[in-house]
Amino acid sequence: MNIQKYMAFVKAVEYGSFTRAADALNYTQSGVSRMIHDLEVDWGISLFERGRAGISLTSDGLKLLPHLKRICNEHDNLMMQVQDLHDMQSGMIRIGTFSSVATHWLPNIIKFFKKDYPNIDFELLLGDYTEIENWIIEGRVDFGFLRLPTNGEFETIFMEQDRLMVVLPLDHPLANCKKFPIAELLNSPFMLLEKGAKTEISEIFDKHQISPLVHFTTWDDYAIMSMVENGLGISILPELILNRIPYQITAKELEVPAFRNIGIAMREQKSLSLAAKRFLDYVSFRKNA
Repeated sequence: MNIQKYMAFVKAVEYGSFTRAADALNYTQSGVSRMIHDLEVDWGISLFERGRAGISLTSDGLKLLPHLKRICNEHDNLMMQVQDLHDMQSGMIRIGTFSSVATHWLPNIIKFFKKDYPNIDFELLLGDYTEIENWIIEGRVDFGFLRLPTNGEFETIFMEQDRLMVVLPLDHPLANCKKFPIAELLNSPFMLLEKGAKTEISEIFDKHQISPLVHFTTWDDYAIMSMVENGLGISILPELILNRIPYQITAKELEVPAFRNIGIAMREQKSLSLAAKRFLDYVSFRKNA
């Protein structure tokens, strides 16, 4: 309510009349007069001298005028910024993601989104599943791509089931097999895609009660592919990351198919910015295309 009183004061000075100020603000003359009176009572000073010739500022009113003008101008700027956000004229979308989604999904989605909303910027944070969960909890990102199921407190959107494939050097004895036998995972050095908490690959080992000879562990898909290409071992990688790769390797489906479910997670979808909500529409369109 105070900002309305300040605006009434500034307009009254500008027009030299409570009536004309009321017309400009779409108030009644008595409404403007009452707001000015309220300010004078609240502050214990007289702001205007009133006479037959109209109104004029007192010395106290004259001292306060620059401050109240500045407050009203800043309020106008604030309202314009809020309106810009609603009109999608500016903003930042922060996304937690892992490398395969960042490489093969997000660039195309962002390209189409930026055609419609060129002034919306993006910040991508790359991490493992645990890091992305923590970023969501802390509010560091608006939402994140994760393996589902995830933290039960998150709202989630299922995106896609991603096959897990065995990756082999081209000269591996089973490079031409139709499906890779689970037991054969024990017969070659293994490059494990993992960091910190167990991932779906370790869960495959637990499910089938096997313990491959893990010679190298990393969260870098491309480092693993390079090592496999150089004959240092074999690995299991998500099919999504194997699109358009430059490495001389081959990928085989396991004899017992294995998958990961990729989805989007957030604390609360209704609390997202308008820009983030709109971007999720583009992500969903990609899913259904």
